[in-house]
Amino acid sequence: MAAISASEFGAKTVLLEKGTKLGSKLMISGGGRCNVTNRLPLEKIVENIPGNGKFLYSAFSVFNNEDIIAYFEQMGIALKEEDHGRMFPVTNSAKSVVDTLVHHLQQNGVEMKLNSAVRTIDYSDEYHVMSMENGDTIQAKAIVVAVGGKSVPNTGSTGDGYPWAQKAGHTITKLYPTEVALTSNEPFIKKKLLQGISLRNVALTVLNKRNKPVVTHEMDMIFTHFGISGPATLRCSQFVVKQLWKQEAVTMEIDLLPKVHKDALFNNIRTYTKVHPKRTVKNMIKELTDAPERFVLLLFTRIELEEQLNVSHVSNEMINKLVHEIKHFSFAVHGSLSIEKAFVTGGGISTKEIVPNTMESKKMPRLFFCGEILDIHGYTGGYNITAALVTGRLAGMNAAFYQ
Repeated sequence: MAAISASEFGAKTVLLEKGTKLGSKLMISGGGRCNVTNRLPLEKIVENIPGNGKFLYSAFSVFNNEDIIAYFEQMGIALKEEDHGRMFPVTNSAKSVVDTLVHHLQQNGVEMKLNSAVRTIDYSDEYHVMSMENGDTIQAKAIVVAVGGKSVPNTGSTGDGYPWAQKAGHTITKLYPTEVALTSNEPFIKKKLLQGISLRNVALTVLNKRNKPVVTHEMDMIFTHFGISGPATLRCSQFVVKQLWKQEAVTMEIDLLPKVHKDALFNNIRTYTKVHPKRTVKNMIKELTDAPERFVLLLFTRIELEEQLNVSHVSNEMINKLVHEIKHFSFAVHGSLSIEKAFVTGGGISTKEIVPNTMESKKMPRLFFCGEILDIHGYTGGYNITAALVTGRLAGMNAAFYQ
């Protein structure tokens, strides 16, 4: 996006790619369908970029998510809207997006150098000079660094850009995994009692040391052989990772029925016991919660309730225990997968050191940064790509002014 933008504004542009092909990360985004942006109102977009999303307000005043949609459709990529405002190509193929972008690079006369890894950058008043791994040097009046963070390194983002930024005087804030699966040493996880079980539309909450909620996300989740994953987990993960900087374990809670108040649930159970007195407790809870059997059995084990017990024998005290477990199924999380296995890198170049409406460095003239190398991160759902495309557009057009 930065290279197309720079070339559109008249700059002689070279795109350096250390890999063998362009757009590796775009190719795997949105499950290979490429979730190019999100159509929610800007306030909602910013809410879904908990990592410094407000920094993007200036950028959005120049180029925003609606502009991305118009820009892509103008390039011949027809888009469609799916749930939660997510925008996908009508083709359902990330390859069609990458191919169109590469075609526009070619049309605009951008010189594309593949297998061209940059080793170091030397800065000066007139030109910045890139020393390449193969021994060549390239000098440019302006440079846009768009090399990503440290997540999904097989796409090329291996943290190369941080030393270049530090050399220019920039601060790199603490790097950490976000949108990442979480690990747990709980016995039921270690014994793989729930491995492969999905829970639909549950509320997953992160609690702090004082057992107060930090954040809650109402989505699907899945139990794995090492802990938990799935959409709700990914959204909670950055808050867990930050809590784990201060404590050894973080308590999380699952509410199986977030739309049902605990008092209403108590009454539902009590009514059920009267209407179906001959049924078992196990069948009652499976019916009322729609939870998988293995999860229900674990829940019973935790409150020492016999699964084959007849519902007519369930006391009010036992119903209260059931309600609490259904609404507050708690467990400890002890870590996350590595930053390399995360979908998104948290941390990066401090946004305080970047001009918000141009993406130019405040530390080094004619040096620009865009995308995930900046300390900006969002949830999955088109928010990170939106931040990347918007900052890329601004960086490219403003770098071109130095031509």
